[in-house]
Amino acid sequence: MTTLDQLNEAIFDLRERFEVEHLVYHSVNSTGEQYAALTYDRRWVERYIAQDYARLDPVVQGCYRRFHPVDWKKLDWTPRATRQFLGEAAESGIGNQGYSVPVRGPSGQFALFTINHRATDAQWKTYRDAHLADLILMAHFINLKALEIERGSDQKPTQKLSPREIDALTLLATGLNRAQAADTLAISEHTLRVYIESARFKLGATNTTHAVARALSCGLLVV
Repeated sequence: MTTLDQLNEAIFDLRERFEVEHLVYHSVNSTGEQYAALTYDRRWVERYIAQDYARLDPVVQGCYRRFHPVDWKKLDWTPRATRQFLGEAAESGIGNQGYSVPVRGPSGQFALFTINHRATDAQWKTYRDAHLADLILMAHFINLKALEIERGSDQKPTQKLSPREIDALTLLATGLNRAQAADTLAISEHTLRVYIESARFKLGATNTTHAVARALSCGLLVV
């Protein structure tokens, strides 16, 4: 694949291979520019954009705060506006089951790779468990190809982090809070904060979560 049109064609081919109703790749780079390759009905996509549904879509909002793949059924669909959005999606041919893989690339790039289908909970669990590994690998492969097409490379030079900066971010990436991380490293929270802020500056991250995401995407952490 060397063009975005070819990437879009690949998405349709993958839908047939995975035997699901829809497959979506959506990327937002560090400057806010977006690109999507998807099999959704064009009218639904236009309505989604016109109504700015991303602001209330539990899939987008939930995945942006996570590093791990997300089953749609585990998200919060209870707010009234969200239920209305879900009803409109169903009327537009979106299936009742979905699975999304968040991908964080260089320079703050964020992408989602999603499969969507109509199935019972039991059928979906069987399908998901059988294809999970392939879906995660495919998500990262598609994102890599998209970056290569967009920029000519998926790599971006980054400043080297110190061993202590890597230790601090690694512990946060495993789910520890700052107090727990500081205790594990036998240092004060103030010292830990210095390491985190130094790493954040080197990585060009806007906050600690962004710093952890960037370090992971650059292969600087092993979790």
